[in-house]
Formats: sequence, C-alpha cells, structure tokens
Amino acid sequence: MKGVYFIIFLIPCICLSICSTTNGVLERLQHPAKGDGSLSFLVVGDWGRRGAYNQTRVALQMGVIGERMNIDFVISTGDNFYNDGLTSVNDSAFQQSFTRIYTAKSLQKQWYNVLGNHDYRGNVEAQLSPILSKTDGRWLCKRSFIVNAEVAEIFFVDTTPFVTNYFRDRKFDWRGVMPRKSYIATLLQDVESALKNSTAQWKIVVGHHAIRTAGIHGDTEELVDQLLPILKASDVDLYINGHDHCLQRISTNESRIEFLTSGGGSQAWFGFYDEIMVGLKFYYDGQGFMSVNLNPKNAEIIFYDVFGNILHKFNVLK
Repeated sequence: MKGVYFIIFLIPCICLSICSTTNGVLERLQHPAKGDGSLSFLVVGDWGRRGAYNQTRVALQMGVIGERMNIDFVISTGDNFYNDGLTSVNDSAFQQSFTRIYTAKSLQKQWYNVLGNHDYRGNVEAQLSPILSKTDGRWLCKRSFIVNAEVAEIFFVDTTPFVTNYFRDRKFDWRGVMPRKSYIATLLQDVESALKNSTAQWKIVVGHHAIRTAGIHGDTEELVDQLLPILKASDVDLYINGHDHCLQRISTNESRIEFLTSGGGSQAWFGFYDEIMVGLKFYYDGQGFMSVNLNPKNAEIIFYDVFGNILHKFNVLK
C-alpha cells in the first residue's frame, strides 16, 4: 500500500514486562541505551495537522538533527491528531499526519506517545490499538507506562483525566477512565511507587499538560496539587510536556525539576506569555522541537526552531 511503512526491525528492540495498571505497577518497556551508556532522543508535541502549520518543516529539521545525534527514539507529548483525535484505526489522519510526514531515515525509530486532550476528543481506543503499530511499526501509544532506558527511566503519565473542566465536554472519550476518582488515585499510586523504587541515574516524567508554564493555558492546578508533590519527593530531574504550543524552560529554587515544554510541532504563535513567570529561563512562541542527550553525569538539552536553528541550550549535571 502506497505511503505505508513497515518498520519491523524496531520491534525486537522493545521488551515488554507484563504488568497491570490497576494493582500498583505500571506497564514497563525496555529500551537499550547506546554501547557507551549514553541516550539521545527528540521531543515534539501538538503536531498532527496533516502537514499544515509548518508540521512538515519541523519534521524535516527533526530528521536532520536526529541523524546528527543518532537518536535512539522520539517522544511525543500528545495532541497527536487534530482537532478531534482519530475516528478509528482506519482514519486517514494517521498516515497523513504521521507516517507520511516523519519520513526521514533518522526518525524510523520507536515513537513513544502519550495522549493529549485533543486525542481524547476522538476515539482513544484507536490510538491505543496495536493495529496502528502493525500499520507503522514506530507507533507506540499507551495511557501511562515506563520506558527503562538504562541510564534513564522515563515515566509517561496520562494527564488529561486530571483536568476537571474537560468532564463538562460530552465529546471526550472517557472509556477506560471512569470512575475518574479511582483512575486518578490508582495512577498516582502507581507513579509514586515506580518513582520511589527507581534506581535510574535520570528520572524523567512526560505528560501532555504543563505543571509550570508561562504559556496561555497556565499551570495545570490539578497536577500542581496532586502530581507535583510526588515528583518533588522522588527527585525527578525533568518534567516534559506539550499543550502550550511553544518551546519553554522553567527552573526554580523550589525543586531540582526542570520544567520543559515542547509543544511546537505545528500550529503556534499564540502571541501571549507571562514574561514575569518565576523561574522562566527561555520561552519561544513558535514552532520547533527539543533534543535530549544523556550520559550518567550530564544531560544536554537543546531547543530548535522550524529552521533547525538552536534557540536555547543548557546542561544539567549530576
């Protein structure tokens, strides 16, 4: 079938530990680091617009940087398909917004995806279906899970159900989430347990919604109240999100956590941000993406614009 990519070589690299998401243990995937113990990946969010709003230009530069870094995988911070997720596993948006856009050789690696609020406005079960992984072997989307990448453990958290306002919108697909109170309580317990038991050099948490942001959506208060205390107590290094269509870094003295936003995969330029946000180190109201390069002692993080120019670069030392 024209435009469909079968990337079979990826699948053996990912080992799945069979776990439950309802008994205090998150599903865990194994992804090997490089031979020298380092790990590199790209992060992009809020992208799925069939190539529009410079999505194809961002994808092109991701391919260039991905090749230069020899990346191990790609992380998506959610809102994978606009405006209302996928309708089914046969929705043409999957190929038109994903398979036919991210065509560079360097991007033919595993993609680890979380769901955003726009994904929840469609058929959530479609994005979670293994059928999509058979259509394009790069695709892996789950609600919440862990990737053990040796030098780092990456904890993917389903943040949309935390947001109370969404439950006033009848269009959201809450299958698998209700009863909400129980779902959130179990997820928080699972995340807290996994983080406390982690012995990884780097602890990274990924969710769609921001905990700290100078962007138009503002801090997600439900996450500030419920998730942030767990992250602080567990010595998390990075919290990475999308949702705000920008690139951003916030770092404060209240914890060691670097709050990083990579939501510039397509539509951006909202024209507003809080310039006096406490701890704001960098904000770019435009399209782009982020790279992370880790070794046991150092994390190098770089933000790029739609032309591949470096906008902001910094290091976190262990």
